[in-house]
Amino acid sequence: MFEKIIENVSSTTPLVHCITNYVTVNDCANVLLACGGSPIMADDKNEAEEITSICKSLYINIGTLNDRTIISMLKAGRKANALSHPVILDPVGAGASTLRTDTTFTLLANIRFSVIRGNISEIRTLASGSGTTKGVDADISDIVTEESLDEAVAFAKALSAHTHAVIVITGAIDIVADSKKAFIIRNGHPMMRKVSGTGCMLTAVIAAFCGANQNNILGAAAAAVCMMGLSGELAHIRVTENHAGISTYRTCIIDEISKMDADSLEKGAKIESR
Repeated sequence: MFEKIIENVSSTTPLVHCITNYVTVNDCANVLLACGGSPIMADDKNEAEEITSICKSLYINIGTLNDRTIISMLKAGRKANALSHPVILDPVGAGASTLRTDTTFTLLANIRFSVIRGNISEIRTLASGSGTTKGVDADISDIVTEESLDEAVAFAKALSAHTHAVIVITGAIDIVADSKKAFIIRNGHPMMRKVSGTGCMLTAVIAAFCGANQNNILGAAAAAVCMMGLSGELAHIRVTENHAGISTYRTCIIDEISKMDADSLEKGAKIESR
């Protein structure tokens, strides 16, 4: 199911406009290059629309918000919508502060998003208007388990129907859903939680895959989630073999993404549909 998606990324090298946070901006740029895309980080209001117009997709991340970048996000988002470019939202820490929560809903009210990716607490905030996000991490009471999976899938489909966006909920079990179909993905490794920015990097990969596959947003998002998780698994093997640590692990994740092809992804993906 991934061959055409990966082929489209490789053949088009989608340029992704990223308005993202300064904690992980370099990792997002590098992972975009590794997966076959091309990054441009432009968050000034005076060029946000112009830069978006030359890109294939727009990635908005609210991890380090300020008044200046909020304006740029709105201008770029409206421009991308006018051009029918995919717009991807990562509502980092939504529910943790009034600014983050209010900004998330301002963005949702003014921009049509193709994909919204977050942990379960951030995504629940989008549905309820308030949340129990702990900083940028999911509240333990929200974690998706095998026992709560059916409920979480139904929730993701309902939110997709409401927002008209593909909903990506990431955690120990990942869910990628539109209003009618959901993919359950069990790739990944717990060590990924020890690396700042793996979620941000994943959303960047989703933006690249969607930019190259605008007619298959659900499939593109699922492929990106599988690629990130499988790369985390393979990177952990390398780190263990070399008795290395967290910093090496981050580099190895990006290495594995750069080496991944469609055949490897098909063989390693732990994915089912519901």
